[in-house]
Amino acid sequence: MTTGVFGMQDPATTANEYNALVFVIRQLLGRVQTVSLVRVEKCSNSGGVTPVGTVDMTVLANLMTGNRQPVPHGILTNRPYLRVQGGANAVIIDPQPGDLGLAVFCSRDSSAVIAAKGPANPGSFRQFDWADGLYLGGVLNGTPEQYVQMSAAGISIVSPTQITLQAPTVNIQASSSVTINSPANTIEGGGTSIDGKPFLPHHHGGVQTGGSNTGGVT
Repeated sequence: MTTGVFGMQDPATTANEYNALVFVIRQLLGRVQTVSLVRVEKCSNSGGVTPVGTVDMTVLANLMTGNRQPVPHGILTNRPYLRVQGGANAVIIDPQPGDLGLAVFCSRDSSAVIAAKGPANPGSFRQFDWADGLYLGGVLNGTPEQYVQMSAAGISIVSPTQITLQAPTVNIQASSSVTINSPANTIEGGGTSIDGKPFLPHHHGGVQTGGSNTGGVT
């Protein structure tokens, strides 16, 4: 323990009324939560097409006692997290355990507003409390393996498993060319297919050898 220090006080704390008042104000400000670095422990969603869910998260900066002993913070449970969404349009990237990110804390009790998903009176008189945290998303995380990358070279969509485009109509517009690269030439080998038919190689049955081309697409 530092000599001359008692708890959060120091020898100057009681030197005059101003210093004593400053000490009291600092103690009260210490109860105000604003933004904290947190780690996700659990998420209610796992990438499915569902309403936005909740996370359990741990505040990474330990609390401290008056004699400078660390006190790890408990887990904040069932806190809403941010999704980029407008109406029925969304980017679904649910948090995963181990993610590091930012949590912000509402200035008033938000429990009734969260339950109603609309205007409501605060559930209590608490302010800037740990219980009113919201998870905003990742910081300090590692290199992604699945991503959308935007740079001066263009836009890349990369997945180690599969990319699916699903819509009544899919339009691909290119001013010069469209290139499809596939390491295999058969459907069984994972190659390129259109309507279930292999694209390379592509054969038409019932055609006699000659100098003419096959008929057009009907």
